[in-house]
Amino acid sequence: MLAGKVVGSVVSTRKNDRLIGNKFMVVEIIGKIQDRGRQLIAIDNIGAGIGEYVLVALGSAARIGCGMADAPVDAAIVGIIDDGTRLE
Repeated sequence: MLAGKVVGSVVSTRKNDRLIGNKFMVVEIIGKIQDRGRQLIAIDNIGAGIGEYVLVALGSAARIGCGMADAPVDAAIVGIIDDGTRLE
């Protein structure tokens, strides 16, 4: 699991049928120096907003975490961080 900050959103009108109705957010990874600044697109079915710090699951954990085990999902926002010391 990674910590990140939501920095934007993505709109996709054409996508896999299993992804229809889902929101996609651009998340900038924070933490380790080698990951800092790296961005990824994560599915968001918990309602995170731009500027919020979030927890991101990757791979099969992302599919399970967002309840979409049979969807082509590789990153999912699975939590919004309320308080985190030393995030940045």
